[in-house]
Amino acid sequence: PTLYFDHIDMIIFRENLEEFYSGIEHYIDSSRSAAETIGITTRRGSERIIKFAFEYARKHKRKKITLVHKANILKFTSGLFLDVGEEIAKNYPDIQFDNRIVDNMAMQMVMNPYQFDCVVTSNLFGDILSDLASGLVGGLGMAPGANIGDGVAIFEAVHGSAPDIAGMNIANPSALLLAAVMMLDYIGENKKGKIIENALAAIIGKGDCVTKDINKTKFVGTSEFADAVCKELDKE
Repeated sequence: PTLYFDHIDMIIFRENLEEFYSGIEHYIDSSRSAAETIGITTRRGSERIIKFAFEYARKHKRKKITLVHKANILKFTSGLFLDVGEEIAKNYPDIQFDNRIVDNMAMQMVMNPYQFDCVVTSNLFGDILSDLASGLVGGLGMAPGANIGDGVAIFEAVHGSAPDIAGMNIANPSALLLAAVMMLDYIGENKKGKIIENALAAIIGKGDCVTKDINKTKFVGTSEFADAVCKELDKE
């Protein structure tokens, strides 16, 4: 598709339990004219997500991890996240490591996304940057996601259920298909996942049998897009 970047291969690892999404906020006066929220960052939580990112990168032969932060302003919370990342990176000499301040990261992702491989960051920044990343390749309809715990994992389309377009045959099924690919990889069926991924990539690469969010001038409906992917799967 000419509107978006081609061949983007970026993974964003987002801590999703702490920081400003911990739910600790309240009004500080009776007139509700001012409010505050508390962002919690722990060493344990930071270690957990950063180690996971490095282990994933090593297992999948990824070459580089970029840690995104705002330690120049949030010196204690984001600073802790950065410190932990620098400590852990020393144990993975086979993987390149660098860090970016979040506002610069947003600019760099738009100007030259190809310089990034794996990105690890905190909750709020990850929420924002993952949506930005989806915009580089066609929008949320292209973005799968996973919530991975110690023993349980949930895979999803980042866009959610999208009830506002239910039954209209316009939704892009790519995010759900790619979430299935992630799930298959997680349970050790990566070869089967690759078959689905290759079939989807082939259809998107042709560009003439995709939903409107990918190609605004020549597009089809959800069912036609899905049928095309299924036919491509039959070739495998």
